[in-house]
Amino acid sequence: MRRKTWTPVMVALLGSSALAGTALAQDQQQKEQAEASGNEAIGDIIVTAQKREESLQNVPISVQALGTQKLEQLNVSDFNDYTRLLPSVAFQTATPGTSTVYIRGVASGGDGNHSGSLPSVGFYLDEQPITTIGGTLDIHIYDIARIEALSGPQGTLYGASSEAGTIRIITNKPNTAGFEGGFDVEANTVRKGGQGGKVEGFVNVPLNDMIALRAVGFYQHDAGFIDNVPATRNFLGGLSINNNAIAKKDFNEVDTYGGRLALGIDLSDDWTATASLFGQDQKSKGSFGYEERLGDLKVNRFFPENNHDRWYQAALTVQGKIGNWDLTYAGAYLDRKRNSSSDYTDYAEVYDALYADYGGLAGYFYYQDNAGNNVVPVQRIEGSDHFKRVSQELRIASPSEEPFRIVGGLFYQRQSNLIHQDYKVDNLGSAVSVNGFPGTLWLTQQRRVDRDYAIFGEASYDITPTLTLTGGLRGYKFDNTLIGFFGFGRNPGIDPDDGRPFTAGPFNAAGSSRTGVAGCYTTDGRTLREVINGSNNTVSLLPAAVNGSPCTNLADFKNGKLVPKRTKDDGVLYRLNLNWKPAEGKLLYATWSKGFRPGGINRRGTVAPYDPDFLINYELGWKTTWGNTLRWNGAIFQQKWKQFQFSFLGENSFTEIHNGPNARIRGIETDFTWNPVVGLTLSGSAAYIDAKTRQDLCIADTGSTNCGTADNISSPRGTRLPITPRFKFSGNVRYQFETGSDLKPYVQGVVSHASSAASDIRFVDSSGNSPRLGIGRLPPWTTADFMLGTAWRKFTAELFIQNAFDERAQITRYVQCGQCLPVNNGRTYAVVQTPRTIGIRAGYRF
Repeated sequence: MRRKTWTPVMVALLGSSALAGTALAQDQQQKEQAEASGNEAIGDIIVTAQKREESLQNVPISVQALGTQKLEQLNVSDFNDYTRLLPSVAFQTATPGTSTVYIRGVASGGDGNHSGSLPSVGFYLDEQPITTIGGTLDIHIYDIARIEALSGPQGTLYGASSEAGTIRIITNKPNTAGFEGGFDVEANTVRKGGQGGKVEGFVNVPLNDMIALRAVGFYQHDAGFIDNVPATRNFLGGLSINNNAIAKKDFNEVDTYGGRLALGIDLSDDWTATASLFGQDQKSKGSFGYEERLGDLKVNRFFPENNHDRWYQAALTVQGKIGNWDLTYAGAYLDRKRNSSSDYTDYAEVYDALYADYGGLAGYFYYQDNAGNNVVPVQRIEGSDHFKRVSQELRIASPSEEPFRIVGGLFYQRQSNLIHQDYKVDNLGSAVSVNGFPGTLWLTQQRRVDRDYAIFGEASYDITPTLTLTGGLRGYKFDNTLIGFFGFGRNPGIDPDDGRPFTAGPFNAAGSSRTGVAGCYTTDGRTLREVINGSNNTVSLLPAAVNGSPCTNLADFKNGKLVPKRTKDDGVLYRLNLNWKPAEGKLLYATWSKGFRPGGINRRGTVAPYDPDFLINYELGWKTTWGNTLRWNGAIFQQKWKQFQFSFLGENSFTEIHNGPNARIRGIETDFTWNPVVGLTLSGSAAYIDAKTRQDLCIADTGSTNCGTADNISSPRGTRLPITPRFKFSGNVRYQFETGSDLKPYVQGVVSHASSAASDIRFVDSSGNSPRLGIGRLPPWTTADFMLGTAWRKFTAELFIQNAFDERAQITRYVQCGQCLPVNNGRTYAVVQTPRTIGIRAGYRF
C-alpha cells in the first residue's frame, strides 16, 4: 500500500480516542439482571445517547434502542431490517448502499446525489460519524451491542447532519473477562427468486488480564427476485437495441462479506483504549426496482447493472480520568470506494420522441461514429465515488452523580468525495465525444470537500432531587467547496450558435454550448465560449484542476488561477430540556432544540449556492416503567423546518438544489414492551406524523415564498411532505415455553405496517408535468414474519418465514430522468421489500 494511503490511517489511530471501555460489561450486567428477575424483555438498557452511559429510562430525549438480544431474535442483518422496526424512520433507495434516511417526516425527496445536500440524519459507528453523501453505509449487523435511534434535532452533541435525528450502531467490545465465541449459519429461498444464505462468526480472546482481542467475520448472499425479461427498444432513423444477451431470471443478487477486529487494552485502573478496524465489501447486480406495467417483478435492462461498494474504518478510542472527571478523545478514518454501472436507456427513449422534429435523439445530438453514421443513442453510466473522512473529538465530562454536571468538547471533521460520472455511448465518434474521452457523451469529474468545526457543551442542574434542567449550546462553522468539470465535449472549430438546423456540423457531442468544454476557463479567465466569440482567440485552456477531466468549468478564477467554488457559514445551535421524575420509574420531559444541515455548492455553476436549513423542535415526552412487567415510552412533538433544502432534476435532467419554503411537522411516537406472564413478551412501536409545507413551493424560484401567479406554483401551501407515511407501526409477540429442561422452544410473530405516502413533493415542474402524480404514491403495506425455534444448551435452531403473505411493500418509486414520466411515455419503477422468504438458521456459542 502506498504511503499516502497509510498516512490518514495512522493519524486516526495515533491521534484519537473515544468512549468505549465498559459498554460490553454493562450489557452483560443488564442481561444477567434481567435473567435473574425472570424477565429478559424489561431488563435495563444502557445507552450512550447523551455521551454518557445512562439507563434508557433516565435519558430525557426520544430514543429507541434495539439491544443484542432483540437484534438476534428479529434476525436483523442489514439496513432494511432495522429501519423497518423504527416507526419514525423512512428512507429512499435504488440499490443497496444508496439509501437516504429521514426521521420524523423531515423529507423533501430527491436528496442523496453525490453533489447534493448532506443528509439530514447522522449515522455513527460507535463514537465515530460515518454519515456519507449519496448513500448510507449498509453495515452488516452481527455481534452488535445495540442500535440507538435518536429522534429530533441532536445539534448540540452531534452537530451537522443530525438535524432530524441520529442513528448509532454500537459494537460489542473486547472483554478480558473470558474466552467466548460463536457462529451462525442460514439458508433461505425467496418466492419467485433464488436461494440465499449467510455465515457469521465471532471470537473474543483475552490475551492477558489487561488485553483482549475480538474478531468478527461474515458472508451473506441475498437471492435475486427481479427478472430482466427480453425486450427491444426502437428509435427514429431505423435504430434499435435488444437485451437478449443479458436477459435472465433473478437479476438482482447481492453478496456482502467483511469483518471487524478490535483490540481492547486496560492501560490502568482509570484508562482504557480500543483500536478497531471494520471493513466490508458489497457487490450487487441488476435492478432493484421493477416496472409494474411489465408484470410482477419484471424489468427491461439493456446493459449490465452493478454496484460495488467497499469501505473500511480505522478508529482508536481512549477514555480516562483526570481526578474524578472523564476525559475522552475520539477519532477515526473512513475510506469508501463505490463503483457502479447503470442503464440509462429510458432517457434515450423519452428524448428520442421529444426531438422527433430533428430526426430523434441521434439527429439532434449528432450521435455519430467516426464515419459519420448515426449510432443507437442509448447511454450507460459508469460511475465512481471515492469518499474519505477524518473526524476528531475531544470531550470532558464532570462526575455524573453530582447535582451540577457538564459535558463539553471540541469537534473537527473533513470529508471529501472524488466524483466520476461517465455517460457512455457505444461507437460514439471522437469528434462528438468529450474532448480526449472517445465514447463519452457527458462527463462529471469533480472533487468535493466539506469541513466542519464545532465547540459544544451541555450543563445539567438538579433543581430538586426529582427536577433537572439541562441547557446546551454548539457553536459551529462549515466550509464546503466544489471544483471540477461537468458537461459535454466541444469542437472549437465550429461556430457556437445554438440555432437549428446546423449547417456546419457536426457541432459537438451535445449540440449545445452551455455546459462542458465550452464553459472551461482559459488562461486569461474567460471561458472558451467567450474566447471564440471574442476578438482575441490566442489564449489556451487552463489545465484540469481534477485529474481525469479535459479542463475545468466549475471553479472561480482568482489572481490568475482556479480555486474551488466555496460556501461557508457559522452559527449557534441550542437545546433546553426540563425533566421531572414524579415517582420511581416515571420520567416526564420537555425539550426545545435546534438542528441544522450545512449549505453547499450546485454543480451547475450558473445556479447559486444553497443555504443551510434549520429544524426547530418542541417536544413533550415520557418514560415509564411499571413494576417488572411493562415499559412504555413516547413523545409528542412539533417541528418547524425553515427554508428546507430541496433537490430535484431540473433542466436537461440536471440535479439542482435550492432552498424551499418552511414546513410544519407534528406527530406522536411511542413504544412499549410488556411481559404479562412468564415466557410471553409483547412489544411494539408506532408513529403518527403530519408534515406539510407552510408556503407555496415555486417553479421558477424555489427559494421564494411568493410565486407571483398560480401558474408558477409547483406545490401549494399545505402540501404533505413526501416519503414518510402518515402512520407506521411494528409489533412483536414472542412466547418461550417452559419445559423444565435445557430445551427452550419458542414461537414469534412480527407485524409491520406503513400507510401511503407521496413519492415527490411537486404537482407541477418546469416542463408542466406532474412528478407527484406521474411517479405515483407509495401504497400502504403490511408485512408479517413468523419464527419457530429452540435453544438447547449452546445450540440454537430456527425455522422462519419473512413477508409471509408475499406483500409487495414499496419503499421507493422513481423515474430515471426529469422527463421520464408516463406522460412522455416514460417508465416508473418500484423498489419493494424482499418477497416471501422461507429459511432455517442455526447457531452455536462456546
